[in-house]
Amino acid sequence: MKAIGMLSLFCGLLLVGFASPVRAQDGPETDGHEIEFWTTGGHGTNGSTQHTSVWTAGFRYGWIITAPRGPGLLRGRFEYAVDAVPVFVVFQPPNTAYGAAINPFALIWNFDAHGRVVPYIDLGGGVLFTNTQVPPGTSRINFTTSGAVGLHFLARKVTWTADVRFMHISNANLVKPNPGINTVELRLGLGWFTHPHH
Repeated sequence: MKAIGMLSLFCGLLLVGFASPVRAQDGPETDGHEIEFWTTGGHGTNGSTQHTSVWTAGFRYGWIITAPRGPGLLRGRFEYAVDAVPVFVVFQPPNTAYGAAINPFALIWNFDAHGRVVPYIDLGGGVLFTNTQVPPGTSRINFTTSGAVGLHFLARKVTWTADVRFMHISNANLVKPNPGINTVELRLGLGWFTHPHH
């Protein structure tokens, strides 16, 4: 229900952002940057950790590296980004774990759409530090990997972003056992693309 409420709020904000007839912000451009503040919420999907939920909030800084490449519908620009995640909360049955993460790589393909909606795919990973073991009985240091499909909505002055992502949390066998946590999450973001001065 929380995810539905967040999605409804996000859609309402999108309508407000698109209400203006003024030209939308430009999307990703070669040698430009992406700046975004985002939050995610999701739920565990597997075995003993299926009753685990995750909420995070963070900041992304990205570099648009290439000019448009590729054939037809696959044509797009490659972006490399870094995510700082100062808020990483894991709600697990015996307790709640509080932590922070750094994702030193996110590999993003921004499809070369013409219009106010830019689809993208995103693969990334990083390291997570928490005040208690995640899952319980394992480790306070874990690694995260994720994949997402999403959309950038180009409004007048900002870019709204929404994606659905799969995230895996694991201690990479630093300790045993290592059951891991798989989550499906909704990520919502607010940011903008900067453009090079020509």
